[in-house]
Order: sequence, then structure tokens, then C-alpha cells
Amino acid sequence: MNLFFIVISSLATLSAIGIALYLATARRYQSSSSVANAYDQWTDDGILEFYWGEHIHLGHYGSPPQRKDFLKAKEDFVHEMVRWGGLDKFPPGTTVLDVGCGIGGSSRILARDYGFVVTGVTISPHQVKRAQALTSPDLSVQFQVDDAMALSFPDACFDVVWSIEAGPHMPDKAIFARELLRVLKPGGVLVVADWNQRDDRQHPLNGWERPVMQQLLDQWSHPAFSSIEGFSELLEATGLVSGNVVTADWTEQTLPSWLESIWQGIIRPEGLVRFGLPGFVKSVREVPTLLLMRVAFGTRLCRFGMFHALRADCSGQATEVSSNQIARV
Repeated sequence: MNLFFIVISSLATLSAIGIALYLATARRYQSSSSVANAYDQWTDDGILEFYWGEHIHLGHYGSPPQRKDFLKAKEDFVHEMVRWGGLDKFPPGTTVLDVGCGIGGSSRILARDYGFVVTGVTISPHQVKRAQALTSPDLSVQFQVDDAMALSFPDACFDVVWSIEAGPHMPDKAIFARELLRVLKPGGVLVVADWNQRDDRQHPLNGWERPVMQQLLDQWSHPAFSSIEGFSELLEATGLVSGNVVTADWTEQTLPSWLESIWQGIIRPEGLVRFGLPGFVKSVREVPTLLLMRVAFGTRLCRFGMFHALRADCSGQATEVSSNQIARV
């Protein structure tokens, strides 16, 4: 009994120390620089790319979700988003701005499979360098460092603005919404996929939801999540949207991604050899956040939101492009 008590006490002590370190080393949002630094570090050590591939976003597993290769699901997400946004009807040569492009996985698909001319922007200089290294010179893709809160492009210069899972890093969602629409040409299409919090104006967060949500913000340098309803309202409030913003909830389709992310570390142990003890510690440290994400999305505390908007012309009249082009799912 004494030995059993010692073992249990030791495990409890180690667990307490681990939780304390996890909370003490949170990567809280401080500024755009803190976001850039976090992604620079992930890019340099290569762990995220090794396990998540070129697409630093969730996968699409269908509705109802089906078993699918982890990396294939991420590629499928891009094609599903293209179809949902009606972009498969756009001709080669369409100009696209990929906001929050990461290391360029989605940008390359848009250029390679659809013939689009793509500009990818990210706040991380190291992501830009890696994206350039991964991109064939035959593709019509370029990458540059830019801040989505103050894009360096002039008004009305892209046919399409595309963004996946960048919104949680934006401190002012209203400015983010306006910048996305500002650089769109009249008649252009905005397609956004994002992590969202439940709209707490009608259903406030309860006792356990508040600390969970706070950890999701603190651990991955997020100032705040918007709700699907709230961000739609912000887009429409810019006065730059023709008609209404169309939304969809892809929580079910993307939900398997969280546990699959953990499973990749189990079935691909070669990463432990490649990245050594520091890589192992860094990878294991992300497991609690991935589990909290699975809890949050599984209980509908968080939702995976899709947004489609058409840029109004200068007089605010409806444009030639119709929202009926969207394949609603």
C-alpha cells in the first residue's frame, strides 16, 4: 500500500507540475509580432509541417464524417471551399488574395488546379520564405509579408479574397472585415473559413466554458474568436457587401481533425527521432489544447464558420455575380 501511495502521489505531483508549466508558458496574444514570432518558430523547427503537411488548417471529412487520410482531408477542404464559394466557375487568370496563407498549401492548389493568379500574405517572414521554397516557379503564385489588419494593397484590386482560420488572430474583427472587402473589386467574391465562438449574446458562456475558451485564446496567441453571427454583421456593416452574407456551419465536417492531429503523433513516431527531445516536449505540450479544441467544437461552444460575400459596386448596387452560384451544404 505504501508503494502504491508513493506512485499515486508522484503521478499527482508530476501532473500538477505539468499543468502549472502548461499554464505558465501560454503564448498569449500581445501584438502582431507575437503572432509572427509563434509562426516563425513553428516554421523553423519543422514539426508543424511534418505532422500537418503544407496545409495548416483543418481537414474536410464529409457529412456525415468518413474515415480519411489526414493530409488528404486537408487538400479536400480546399476543393470543398472552392465549390462552396462558387470559385470553380471562375476562369483561369482570376486574381486571388490568400490572407493568412501559412506556408502556401492552399495558394498552390488554387494556382495549380484552377489556374488562378494567387498572392499569399502572412504576418510571418519565415512562413513566406518556406512558402517560396515549396512553390514551383511554374505556378502563378507569389508570397509576401503583410498585416491583414492593414493590407498594403490598393482598393479594389483582387477578383477573390480567400482566408482560412486567420480571424482568431485579429484583435479588431471590424477592421479585419473591412480590409478583406476593401481590396476586392466590385463584383468580387470573399470566401472565409474560420474558428468561431458560440454567439454569447443569447447564450452566455457558463462556468466551465469560460476557462476553456480562455485557454484556447491564451495557448495559441488568439485575442478573441468572433461568432458566425457577429462576423457576418461586421462584414455587412462595412457597407461594402452586395446583399447579405451567406454562412454555413462546417463543424461536423471538420471535427475529426482535432483527434486526428494527436493520432498523427502516435502513428508517426519517426518525428520523435527527427526532432529529438525538444520536439517531443513541444509536440506533447500541444495535446491539451488540441483536446480542449475537440471539447469546444464537439459541445458547440465553438463552431467552424464559412462566410461568402459579394463586393458591392461603388454605388452600393447589386453586382452581376449572384449568390445563387454558391453550392450550399
